[in-house]
Parts: sequence; C-alpha cells; structure tokens
Amino acid sequence: MIGAIVRILRPKQWVKNVFVLLPVFFGGSLTHWDSLWAALVAFFAFSFIASSVYCFNDIIDVEADRRHPVKCHRPVASGEVSKAQAYGLMALMFLLSMLASGFLLSGSSRLTVVGVILLYYVLNIGYCAWFKRYAIVDVVIIAFGFVLRLLAGGLAAHVELSKWIVLMTFLLTLFLSFAKRRDDVVRMEQTGEAPRKNTSRYNLTFINQAITITGSVTLVCYIMYTVSPEVTARFNTQYLYLTTVFVLLGLLRYIQLSVVDNRSGDPTKALLCDRFLQAVVLLWALAFAAIIYL
Repeated sequence: MIGAIVRILRPKQWVKNVFVLLPVFFGGSLTHWDSLWAALVAFFAFSFIASSVYCFNDIIDVEADRRHPVKCHRPVASGEVSKAQAYGLMALMFLLSMLASGFLLSGSSRLTVVGVILLYYVLNIGYCAWFKRYAIVDVVIIAFGFVLRLLAGGLAAHVELSKWIVLMTFLLTLFLSFAKRRDDVVRMEQTGEAPRKNTSRYNLTFINQAITITGSVTLVCYIMYTVSPEVTARFNTQYLYLTTVFVLLGLLRYIQLSVVDNRSGDPTKALLCDRFLQAVVLLWALAFAAIIYL
C-alpha cells in the first residue's frame, strides 16, 4: 500500500520543481541563507501541490489509463488505491502545500507566493479536466506552469526575475512538451489508437517542426541572456556565453532521444536515466556557478 501511495504522489516528478530554485541560482543568492531557505520552502510547497494534481489526474483518467499499456499500472487504474483514498491524498497534499507556503514563508511576498501556487493548482486542475483535450493549448498551459514555478521561487527569495529567464523557461518547457507529445504520435501511428484525445490533432511533421522551432528559439534566447548588458553588469563577467555549448549539446541530445530513439515520452525519466544529459546539465551548472560565484 505504501508503495502505491508513493507512486500516485510521483515524487520522482518533483525534479521539475527545480525551476523554483532557478531564481536563487541565477540571481547569485545561493550563499544567502534566507533566500535559499525561502526558495526551498517554495520548492516543497510546489512539490506537494503537484502531487495533489497527480492524484486528481489519476482519478479522472482512471478509465483511459486502464486501456493504456503502461498507465494501466498506475495505482488507481490497477485498483491498488481507491478513488476515495486518492481524493484523501489529494486533499492532504493540498493542505501540506498551503501550510508550507502560508506559515514557513515570511515577509510581504508570502501571500503572493500562495496566490501563485493556487493559480498553478486551479490551472492544472482545469488542464486535467478540460484543457488537455485541445492541441497546442495543452502544451502552452504546461509551459506556463513552469513559469509560475519560476515566479514563485523569485517572489519567495525576493529575487527579481530577468525577462530572459522567464522567456527561456517558457520556451524550454514548451520544447520538452512538444517532444513528449511526439512520443504519443509515434504510439498512435504504431497502434492506430490515440493515447490522448488531442493526439489526432498532431502528426510527426508538425511535431518535428515545432520541436525544431522551439529548440532553436530557446538557444537564441539563452545566448541573448548571456550577452545582455544587464546580466554581464550584474555578474561582472563577459564569459557567460561560454556555457552556451552545454545548452546546445543538451538540446541536441534531447532531439536525438525524441527523433532517433523515440524516448521523449517522459522528460523526467530521460533526465534521471540518460548519462549524457546528466553530464551536460552537471557541467553546465558547474561552469555557470564557477563563473558567477568564484
């Protein structure tokens, strides 16, 4: 039972909430304990609220999941967790998120952070119930959810967000979302059955072009960030552009996983399992940290 509860809460997916910590990292505030603590609280608050959404998603998708070759093993679809228990877990995780953000954060931004988390929650409940039926709208909402993570982290840590970071976050997660949809299109062409209701509104030609466009714009946006006067002045360095090579390698590797290996169905799993991606992300983080902190 405990294993089933852990699976429905999907703690592995909490890695997505690392975006909450990006404002502290990019803002050069990792060494400021107050900012780091606030960002960590926001991280766990977002993780709890995300788990609440996962519970709701498994509840309303139970019939579709039972027909899916992989999702049929989810706790609610397999019968390991009842709908009533799933609703209870959903409420518990929501409560934990509100307690964390409402009582562990301090300062004038506390209520604003709570508001951002609630907006994320309402938006994603709507996504699970309705919006994911509509092509393009679905991936835009997912990408906007990551922007809200970024916003919550910045507000909690009192770090002003650069417009470039906001744009990069939206574009990168849009790129990853399109790549994830590509996996659904491939499965639909192989089995003749659409994994999602909106999969028929996508095809490989469109998806491949969308991946190429969003990946290219993401790279350009990152380059513009590293050479922008406000960033070079803030960090007092002209060498941030050197980290672009790791971003390019990461994008190319993910496109390879998507187009060549057809392994883009779960971005979190790809990051946790692919050694090349892990090495690129680690080297990027170390290079960026060395430039701005040393």
